[in-house]
Amino acid sequence: MKHLFTSESVSEGHPDKVSDQISDAILDEMLKGDPHSRVAVETLVTTGLAVVSGEVSTEAYVDVQELVRKVIRDIGYTKASYRFDADSCGVLSTIHQQSPDIAQGVDESDEKAQGAGDQGMMFGYASTETDAYMPMTLQYSHDLLRKLAHIRKKTTLMPYLGPDSKSQVTVEYDENNKPKRIDTIVISTQHDEGVEQSLIRQDIKKHLIAEVIPAELMDSHTILHVNPTGKFVIGGPHSDTGLTGRKIIVDTYGGRGAHGGGAFSGKDATKVDRSAAYATRHIAKNVVAAGLAEECLVQVAYAIGVAEPVSVNVNTYRTGKVPDMNLAEAIMKTFDLTPAGIIKRLDLRSPGFLKTAAYGHFGRDEFTWEKLDYVDKIADAVK
Repeated sequence: MKHLFTSESVSEGHPDKVSDQISDAILDEMLKGDPHSRVAVETLVTTGLAVVSGEVSTEAYVDVQELVRKVIRDIGYTKASYRFDADSCGVLSTIHQQSPDIAQGVDESDEKAQGAGDQGMMFGYASTETDAYMPMTLQYSHDLLRKLAHIRKKTTLMPYLGPDSKSQVTVEYDENNKPKRIDTIVISTQHDEGVEQSLIRQDIKKHLIAEVIPAELMDSHTILHVNPTGKFVIGGPHSDTGLTGRKIIVDTYGGRGAHGGGAFSGKDATKVDRSAAYATRHIAKNVVAAGLAEECLVQVAYAIGVAEPVSVNVNTYRTGKVPDMNLAEAIMKTFDLTPAGIIKRLDLRSPGFLKTAAYGHFGRDEFTWEKLDYVDKIADAVK
């Protein structure tokens, strides 16, 4: 029996994503000056104001004022009419020293004994649904907004576009849970005053939908909603306060699989909310690419200050070629899941986190946790 599933994405100009990008830009800058920086930075943006706060341990110096303005400028908030722009907004910083009670749990002379920066559980997911081993609903949601940003920044096709936008894709699945067709697409995009919605809809169909969505996945019954409220002039932080870490489902798997609840942006890799989520995605993707399952969800859990995970769980949704318990045992033998092991394997002391902070942390080959470098190792471990 057929069923529908939906995922959404938000653009780099969405208020919450503005906050994520500022937090990760500060992390990157601290890692440039001190690769062993410990960072937990949060950002709030609203009309005419960006507030940066958090706890850090670092030897690096960061010009927070200039860095925040650069991020806002690169996103595209450069007009006074947005009521939030790089040159005129206020920037407040209340970043302070990390708690010594937390630091002592992760400060070890023997790096292998370095404990997790917090307790919690993290999930990684992969499936054969797309070439990127991601859910189709989320992959196309991200692709649409990446293309829309390209149109806004690099072309003159839609000169009225603003930085804030959202997408949503609904896919119809058949009785075998295989994607059959796209049922509904929603695009909401900020635009200049006075632009007719009929023109925006026409341009979205021609320059966006036709360029991103394969024609064979759409039919005469596919529904397209463009700016369904009828107008989207007021957007960005002026229309809605943004906070770091509020788009965790957009950041991960669009509602498929599971999520442990921890956000990523603004956190260095000693925080397993981030590093272990990357590690489990790496594992799940290599498991699926090895042909051991069509779908795989990997969970790990940690105690603060303890290096080894307290549990590892695998769910292949009855698609596994071997029992899930056997696969979990093979994973524990193959992968070092201590924070230090993850950091080393995925090179997480290097800057480069800003580019993760919009359009998803997964499904993009540019990241180390997306490499298919353990396919043979995990296959051999199962044998």
